[in-house]
Amino acid sequence: MRLGAFSVSLAVDDLAASREFYEKLGFEVFGGDAAQNWLMLRNGDAVIGLFHGMFEGSILTFNPGWSGEGEPVEGEWDDVRVIQASLRQAGVELADTVDEDGSGPASITLADPDGNTILIDQHR
Repeated sequence: MRLGAFSVSLAVDDLAASREFYEKLGFEVFGGDAAQNWLMLRNGDAVIGLFHGMFEGSILTFNPGWSGEGEPVEGEWDDVRVIQASLRQAGVELADTVDEDGSGPASITLADPDGNTILIDQHR
């Protein structure tokens, strides 16, 4: 199962303060829109998203079809519907699902045994 690009999506109270803090750790903004209350930052292969007012708690995020650089991947990748079917077959409980007959952008969510939220968010 190819989950795609990985990042940690952090729910932040103050987007500007969080950006400043992570920039001091060597992260650089490479995407997002501060006017919409979200930014994507990178330090080498490490990617984090800063999100103000969009969700509670931090989320482990996977983006099928995208590289760690935030670009569409070339070649084959697993659609979120294929990932959903594989997880269901493995007996994994999903919190939010997607229509298996659909196509294009969609997302599913699940939780690990410790209650950490995992988002598999396909943009294309």
